[in-house]
Amino acid sequence: MQLYNTLSAKERAALIEEAGKERLTISFYKYAHIGNTEIFRNHLFVHWNELDVLGRIYVAHEGINAQLSVPADAFEIFKAHLDSIPFLENVRLNIAIEQDNKSFLKLKVKVRNKIVADGLNDATFDVTNKGIHVDAERFNQLIDDPDTMLIDMRNHYESEIGHFKNAITPDVDTFRDSLDIIEKDLANHKADKKLVMYCTGGIRCEKASAYYKHKGFQQVYQLEGGIIEYARQVEAKNLENKFMGKNFVFDHRRGERISEDVIAKCHQCGEPCDEHVNCANEACHLLFIQCESCAEKMHSCCSDSCKEIHALPYEEQKKLRKGKEVSNKIFKKGRSEVLKFKK
Repeated sequence: MQLYNTLSAKERAALIEEAGKERLTISFYKYAHIGNTEIFRNHLFVHWNELDVLGRIYVAHEGINAQLSVPADAFEIFKAHLDSIPFLENVRLNIAIEQDNKSFLKLKVKVRNKIVADGLNDATFDVTNKGIHVDAERFNQLIDDPDTMLIDMRNHYESEIGHFKNAITPDVDTFRDSLDIIEKDLANHKADKKLVMYCTGGIRCEKASAYYKHKGFQQVYQLEGGIIEYARQVEAKNLENKFMGKNFVFDHRRGERISEDVIAKCHQCGEPCDEHVNCANEACHLLFIQCESCAEKMHSCCSDSCKEIHALPYEEQKKLRKGKEVSNKIFKKGRSEVLKFKK
């Protein structure tokens, strides 16, 4: 039984081009109590691999978090399979605003300790005791209320390119970093203010809403479906769009434009820009914001040293990378000292 990918990303991309069929980029999550995560993981891989589903899926005892690319002509079969799983029946599916047939090029279903890393070891914390879900219309009403504190539950590199007007955007690298910071900063308003949160698709603020209720906040709300669903409802219902810029997404697109505002700047020259790239030097791969002019000048690299390495023959680059651990640099996500105009 095949429980792993047999094609490389390059081979898969070629097959997608050759097929010429439309694909849908979809995300969903569900907090639930899953017993044997390994069996559940294998079940998903076998069924979705047969449908040519691609993407990144995390399974844990607390639930599932999935970002997927599904062939459009197989969507109904895919949905029927989801509905056959009791806790996923009629689960909300966030369909991307901007589609890309190559948003994912492999199927990766992984078992994790948690579907959202939170750094918490509190047995009394119930992640299913969540806050109040609100749609785009109610969300707009809430954030116009002077008694509302609007919190962006995403990381600095996400809110840098787009966020809601007047939102508090914690300068953090991870979700776990934001939990205690926000509680400390807003500790005096647990009873008198409305705590309204949002994130990309809803998964982080759903866990955060349960956490802050656990910590004593009495009026806790979250934007249902996150920014992805908000943008869809704004267009469908002709609502005022209060989101500025782009929504960072975790696939090859790296962002969906929600408004024409460009609120970030190139990390190398300081000109207005909100295009995230990865450094072309594979030994670096740093995520940062780079404009077209700097991309041309720097050969899509983050620094002169990376530019020099990237210019070497590929085999020499491989020799330089051999045995070196670069993940810490990769996950700095725009924090590198080589970037003059980083946030």
